[in-house]
Amino acid sequence: MRASGGLLAAILAAALAASPAPAATDDEPPAETASAVHVGAEGVGPITGLPMPRFVSLKATKANVRRGPGMTHRVDWVFVRQGMPLEVIGEYGHWRRVRDPEGASGWLHYSMIRGNRTALVTAETADLRLEPSPGAAVSARAERGVVFEIEACRRDWCEVEKDGVDGWAAKADLWGVGPEEIFD
Repeated sequence: MRASGGLLAAILAAALAASPAPAATDDEPPAETASAVHVGAEGVGPITGLPMPRFVSLKATKANVRRGPGMTHRVDWVFVRQGMPLEVIGEYGHWRRVRDPEGASGWLHYSMIRGNRTALVTAETADLRLEPSPGAAVSARAERGVVFEIEACRRDWCEVEKDGVDGWAAKADLWGVGPEEIFD
């Protein structure tokens, strides 16, 4: 027996309504959470357990920044500078919401970032000094936009290196390290 078009459509609609919705996968959050920033208790990432926010660097030479945490979300822009410092401000599954030095934010797959610390020179020029002191001799100068690897940070200074040139730069001249951060 052959069902008419209207009857067949009604049967299909009823079957679809009765079937459970597919579960959200790690890569595709439910629509109501797609734009939410997920931060765990006391500034800890709910997925990684790492501090939030935290600074990381771009691992890839090209990385799509998406509107939401999943491959189906629109690409808003593309990072093309390997080593660029980024700030992780949210987590969802394998996705990290990051903020760039200009304050723009979007979602990156976790495989596009690494824990290595870098810093971007934001001052017109930054003096690299032999010691972490404003009176220490200048060993080099860096222009705005230079990205350094961070070796260590003290209260007001970070030891940085790029292509064999190293020294201590004032934290105030850098983006990619918190003002209270201290580490070796």
